[in-house]
Amino acid sequence: MRIWPGQPFPLGAYYDGSGTNFSLFSEAAEMVELCLFDDDRQETRIELDEVDAFCWHGYVPNAMPGQRYGWRVHGPYNPSEGNRCNPAKLLIDPYTKAIEGEVRWDPAVYGHDHDDPDGPPNTHDSAPFMPLSVVHNPYFDWADDRHPRIPRHETVIYEVHVKGLTHLHPDIDEGLRGTYAGLASPVIIEHFQKLGVTTVELLPVHQFIHDQRLVERGLSNYWGYNSIGYLAPHNGYSSSGQRGQQVGEFKAMVKALHQAGIEVILDVVYNHTAEGNERGPMLSFKGIDNAAYYRLADDRRRYMDYTGTGNSLNMRHPHVLQLIMDSLRYWVLDMHVDGFRFDLASTLARELHDVDRLSAFFDLIQQDPVVSQVKLIAEPWDVGEGGYQVGNFPPLWSEWNGKYRDCIRDFWRGQGGTLGEFAYRLTGSSDLYASNGRKPSASINFITAHDGFTLADMAAYNDKHNEANGEDNRDGTDDNRSWNCGVEGPTDDPAVLELRARQQRNFLVTLLLSQGVPMILGGDELGRTQGGNNNAYCQDNEVSWFAWDKVDESLVEFVGMVVGLRRDHAVFRRRRFFEGVAIQGSVTDIAWFEPGGSEMTESDWPSGESGVLAVFLNGEGIPTPDDRGEAVTDDSFLLLFNSGPEARTFQLPAAKWGSEWQRELDTGAYPLPDDNPALQAGGRVEVGARTTIVLRRVAQ
Repeated sequence: MRIWPGQPFPLGAYYDGSGTNFSLFSEAAEMVELCLFDDDRQETRIELDEVDAFCWHGYVPNAMPGQRYGWRVHGPYNPSEGNRCNPAKLLIDPYTKAIEGEVRWDPAVYGHDHDDPDGPPNTHDSAPFMPLSVVHNPYFDWADDRHPRIPRHETVIYEVHVKGLTHLHPDIDEGLRGTYAGLASPVIIEHFQKLGVTTVELLPVHQFIHDQRLVERGLSNYWGYNSIGYLAPHNGYSSSGQRGQQVGEFKAMVKALHQAGIEVILDVVYNHTAEGNERGPMLSFKGIDNAAYYRLADDRRRYMDYTGTGNSLNMRHPHVLQLIMDSLRYWVLDMHVDGFRFDLASTLARELHDVDRLSAFFDLIQQDPVVSQVKLIAEPWDVGEGGYQVGNFPPLWSEWNGKYRDCIRDFWRGQGGTLGEFAYRLTGSSDLYASNGRKPSASINFITAHDGFTLADMAAYNDKHNEANGEDNRDGTDDNRSWNCGVEGPTDDPAVLELRARQQRNFLVTLLLSQGVPMILGGDELGRTQGGNNNAYCQDNEVSWFAWDKVDESLVEFVGMVVGLRRDHAVFRRRRFFEGVAIQGSVTDIAWFEPGGSEMTESDWPSGESGVLAVFLNGEGIPTPDDRGEAVTDDSFLLLFNSGPEARTFQLPAAKWGSEWQRELDTGAYPLPDDNPALQAGGRVEVGARTTIVLRRVAQ
């Protein structure tokens, strides 16, 4: 087959309308073969003679979109020195934009003999068992597509799995269920709009691998935290084909969501790959340049593992950093996504062993003219020493606030000693973010996420029930901070069911009216249960799929109502922290009250009644102007919280805080009755057990 010299950049397969340029980085290689496959999977190998800056390259005229290919890398196989080149293994292109097929688990896909990982290389050809990289067509009609660019303080995130959301939806064409096209269907977009969410955060959509141990047990890597292709949308979510069609389908999904004013954020897994440790398969990076791509231990046969998955990408190597930055820019510029949530982001910051908030990765992000302009969210921990870094990421970043999750769960299950921290979390966690100039939007507030109990299960289970995962219920955290409301699991007891529904409303009101950015776990608004499974990563079945025939319509309406309350009132989404100062000679921007109606003093916080307090939010005290420089004024609110087991009577504060109040919502009485009289200053309000009441000032 005819081949021209081509160019070293861009890396991967670049189709220019006439043919395709192929380029692969490998410093370890002594020879590289480009392997082209026809429709019968017959392989043609082409030795690449051109190499510049360790990039092996060539141009194949008439290589068109849909062309399947892979790489074979010849070089040293010496694991004790970190080298694992093995030309018997067909390798996925790290820069491929599309992948066809899945790994078929055979001993041939391993670079070593199964029983001897430190022995000689395995010489069986892996090509029959490997997915193939695919040349894709980069051209797509975006028309007038634009990033919605929702301001961070106005953002409401909905975390969701592409397949799980739509796989059982009766109003979506069966052929589109569980796909990018299904997620973009009108009925799903209408659901997002009904809820009022602004931003959809997708669980991993980079091409990922189903682990052999799961496949052999009849399970799969459902969540997708097992990436192998950082520029390729996962082919299993495509309804239109895997020869590059998945790229166009993903773009069409983004375009449809943007037309509805909804952003798309990707959960990305740049901390490790699907190749595991020295006993793992050889699928791509390991056979291309093992020592460049992975953090190796002092014994270079072994891998550093800050992720609990067997390996960690080597963020100290310039080509690894280049791959990640090229991937991020590609998803923004070519795929039009609006931001990223970085899984186990502390791993990305590790220069040597410590987490360094000014590491090379964050320096690159900070100066990049593309990536620095989108939403960046860190999961601020990993499993290594010193990996819990909540509050320590650079100012450009927001963070999943794990302390918010833990505190709010503790508060509503009646755990003592939470009052002071609850106040910090409700008001944007200034104790974590204010010291380095960050704002409330640095805090991504959440009660539940894909990893852990759903909201319904938070109120139905004390303990995890992960037996279906096949690990004797050992997997998943035991630190759930949940409360089953008196009965473990399903029940027909009306009192227990009412209490569980009220607890869900309490969690949601707290989440959606806290300062910062709220994140709703997709399905929580439906009342979705996983039967107490708090680690459903391997459950690609009814455990994880949304049961659209069992929707809690009342809860859906409640979520939409509270999101609307947040959207309509700027006092719940301030751009700066409260300061506790008087506003224009009036009352302070925030004030805390004990049930008797008196302002709390410093001594009240440690000695105050656990789980019972009120907070005044001054709508006249918003210090930042709107986009046109005009002052922002809003209604003022009084929030009454009672997480205790008995009803409590609250006395409303003196008239200077508000002479008349109207009940906006009551988690113990939803919907509110038609008879909803105004409440007067100094009057008394009964707040039921485990209940939140929100009052709006209507006169002054």
